[in-house]
Amino acid sequence: MERFEKAERLKQLPPYLFKEIDRKKTEVKARGVDIIDLGVGDPDLPTPEHIILEMKRALDDPANHQYPSYSGMTDFKEAVAGWYGERFGVALDPGSEVVSLIGSKEGLAHLPLAFINPGDVALVPSPAYPVYHIATLFAGGESYFMPLLSENDFLPDLNAIPGDVADRAKLMFINYPNNPTSAVADLDFFRRVVSFAEKHGILVCHDAAYTEMAFDGYEPPSFLEVDGAKEVGMEFHSLSKTYNMTGWRLGFAVGNSEGVAGLGAIKSNIDSGVFQAVQRAGIEAISGDQACVAEMNRIYSGRRDLMVRGLREAGFELDPPKATFYLWIRVPEGYTSATLATRLLEEAGLVVTPGNGFGDPGEGYFRIALTQNRKRLGEAIERLKGLNLG
Repeated sequence: MERFEKAERLKQLPPYLFKEIDRKKTEVKARGVDIIDLGVGDPDLPTPEHIILEMKRALDDPANHQYPSYSGMTDFKEAVAGWYGERFGVALDPGSEVVSLIGSKEGLAHLPLAFINPGDVALVPSPAYPVYHIATLFAGGESYFMPLLSENDFLPDLNAIPGDVADRAKLMFINYPNNPTSAVADLDFFRRVVSFAEKHGILVCHDAAYTEMAFDGYEPPSFLEVDGAKEVGMEFHSLSKTYNMTGWRLGFAVGNSEGVAGLGAIKSNIDSGVFQAVQRAGIEAISGDQACVAEMNRIYSGRRDLMVRGLREAGFELDPPKATFYLWIRVPEGYTSATLATRLLEEAGLVVTPGNGFGDPGEGYFRIALTQNRKRLGEAIERLKGLNLG
């Protein structure tokens, strides 16, 4: 029996997806099994050297050892605005339309505290990154789940949202290129989102963490490229995937000034901002030589092709994704997402993520992250083939 009763918000939490995967992985590893982890989207590639060198220089400057600004260094916000202008053709005011984040997860998790009151609704995609729903729950709100289905190219059907729900909604979360489905969205979809948000007075939160991880010449657009998007929405970016900086915890939110100010007000009362040396390294990342990004995409593209070919040979049906380092794959007949993931782990030592862990519409799928080198991916393919699943 626990000595201290937990708050109701914690009691309502589903088991955190990756924590449960780690628990099962530990059990199998304890039996001496060689685990190939294709579960969590944590890049195996190193942070580029020029970013590390800038971090080392910044560490030697005592000015970076003090409390940072909660909203971000002026230089960092100006670099973000410059990158947005070059990459997307979107003009941003660094002073009112950019805020630094301790990773984009932090910003996404805090935003509902600024705009959701108890009983308010957030429109949340499903399957999706769990933080959208959990952040809404922590703010006392209700999640209305928008199914992402293959027949709609894994885009939410805005026409299927009941009018009374839309009128109660304060936030809408979207995420393209998408985790976990690896789907992409075009500007026409974003235009429909802007129109919907304008009609119902909704603040759109676009999680754009994977826009720089794309293949075959495809360049994912920004939600903010659409006319009127800045009036109704914000975009969240992370340096974690683009520059292999997951442990550095650096991201930013941009767009609607009221949204940025609301998030900033929450942050100023909860955290003390991003370590300035990390922001200096971040400036070097987004303003410096981008050859490292092209090289990263070349590597992930090769891994994607290897795995798609191997999975097809093993009997799975899938198309190569245009972006992200995820593969979203239908489970074979006779399996659920969980039973397949369990068999792969226990009989082949392969960690994959069951699709239903991202939400009920993810049932019937599993996700693979391309975060192992080609040798290990090739070994994973051989283990899959050995199970005769197809």
